[in-house]
Amino acid sequence: MPPIRPGALPQPGSTPPEIIRNFCIIAHIDHGKSTLADRMLQLTGVVDGRQMRAQYLDRMDIERERGITIKSQAVRLPYVASDGKNYVLNLIDTPGHVDFTYEVSRSLAACEGTVLLVDAAQGIEAQTLANLYLALENDLAIIPVLNKIDLPAAQPDKYAAELAHIIGCDAADVLRVSAKTGEGVGDLLDEVVRVVPHPIGDPTAPARAMIFDSVYDTYRGVVTYVRVIDGELSTREKILMLSTRATHEMLEVGVISPEPVVSAGLGVGEVGYLITGVKDVRQSRVGDTVTSATNPATTALGGYRDPVPMVFSGLYPIDGDDYPDLRDALERLQLNDAALVWEPETSAALGFGFRVGFLGLLHLEIVRERLEREFGLDLIATAPNVVYRVVLEDGRERVVTNPSEFPEGKIAAIFEPMVRATVLAPSVYIGTIMELCQNRRGALLGMDYLSEDRVELRYTLPLGEIIFDFFDSLKSRTRGYASLDYEPTGEQESDLVKVDILLQGEAVDAFSAIVHKDKAYGYGVSMTGKLRKLIPRQQFEVPIQAAIGSRVIARENISAIRKDVLAKCYGGDITRKRKLLEKQKEGKKRMKMVGRVEVPQEAFIAALSTEVEVGSGSGSAKR
Repeated sequence: MPPIRPGALPQPGSTPPEIIRNFCIIAHIDHGKSTLADRMLQLTGVVDGRQMRAQYLDRMDIERERGITIKSQAVRLPYVASDGKNYVLNLIDTPGHVDFTYEVSRSLAACEGTVLLVDAAQGIEAQTLANLYLALENDLAIIPVLNKIDLPAAQPDKYAAELAHIIGCDAADVLRVSAKTGEGVGDLLDEVVRVVPHPIGDPTAPARAMIFDSVYDTYRGVVTYVRVIDGELSTREKILMLSTRATHEMLEVGVISPEPVVSAGLGVGEVGYLITGVKDVRQSRVGDTVTSATNPATTALGGYRDPVPMVFSGLYPIDGDDYPDLRDALERLQLNDAALVWEPETSAALGFGFRVGFLGLLHLEIVRERLEREFGLDLIATAPNVVYRVVLEDGRERVVTNPSEFPEGKIAAIFEPMVRATVLAPSVYIGTIMELCQNRRGALLGMDYLSEDRVELRYTLPLGEIIFDFFDSLKSRTRGYASLDYEPTGEQESDLVKVDILLQGEAVDAFSAIVHKDKAYGYGVSMTGKLRKLIPRQQFEVPIQAAIGSRVIARENISAIRKDVLAKCYGGDITRKRKLLEKQKEGKKRMKMVGRVEVPQEAFIAALSTEVEVGSGSGSAKR
């Protein structure tokens, strides 16, 4: 596959909008987005064979190791189409995981078209549909493409018909490519030039550019990625952020191709980066409008909704002296991850730590791994839980992100977050999927056959029921063929209770949980049984109880270590032995009254273990 050498292309800032095509690649996890982007980089000649490596646009080590995209990346590609004309393609490679849908939505707003990629061996998956609906909401031109046609298990005709049925096009219009070998990639780029409309804007109007991403560079401060809608942005110009009204001087303007290339400016329709020397990413808010400070625009562009945390977990350093380091590490991670929110919290059992909000379990695991790897911290993560709204009988409301915040008094109602889940699977597994969803308090919304043997099921489910092992159970029941996608749909009143775990009558806040009334007994039995094995025996008997309020629902005992006080009695009067045993009994009773149960750190780690292993499937998180 020889690269196509571009002709004399105009420099950034002087590129006519008619030859610009802004597009992104959307797909389910592991359907080949990053590999296709690699072939496009090679084909257009911006990366030569010596520099080329797999997943070229995935910059983080953790992305490359896991084979997933976490941050979307923009790159400018020069391209000579089959008609001999020169074009400039701005490609944005997006994540495929449900936790990073907000990254996808931001990328789509910077484009006029999208390549919808589907694996020719697996067909349409749940996240494919979710991303397709996002693209339709943004009125983008959609190019349906089947990838991996070189695989022996590929069924391109079958899945082309399936894709055509959903989009409403002809099966012959579905392009077929192999991102691995490069087959069909040139035809795909020609189709992008033909189908995706060029950007439209007013070059003489006051400059307006939308921020679609911002990252923190240790040496140069905040790097802001923008898409210019109207006017032109030039280097050394003073710019104004319309939402914060902050002004900065642009120290550098350029494009990514695929390494940063400095230019004199950016014109209508161009995608590039700005560097202002600002050290705080919050001053370059994603969705904000950048304009010229000397001739400012009056109306801002439509921005994005800020990502809302779905799952909360406590992060505590195993060594309490690491608390300031954990705070610094979270502040530095927040510079690159606008979706990360946190606040300090204290636990009687675990000491000082932070309550951190995440978009989902994969997001939790990525952040935790980056904290441990990049900052050298050893952390305990408490069991993740969702946000509840509690209404008391006197009408006051409380937002609960942690079981320890659960109000005591009389409660009128508890509301929990709900999601609309979409499951795609072979039709033979309908029964087992329905059984699983009903066990998790799901309500069936509808069911559609995408083809003779593939079905789409839509359910309303409580978010709290799917953040633990729902995906794991779904995969095991369907032999790995099912895929899952979900989106929040508000909240619903539910019969929830707080289960406390008591050690010798004292509640241990780290083990408390908010669960549905029907599942409280199961949680109590499971946690008390686990702790009985993990907590070492003391010199007195230790009761472990699970309680709802003052009512105990489960109990285990850790028997006492008993010293043999009769070892030195060789025969003699029985009353002497009895006296020694009575004395020991009194001592144990007194010790039980004043003794405290020391729970070793290992027991906390094992009981609260949230070992989330994220595979390459959508939403895949298992514990």
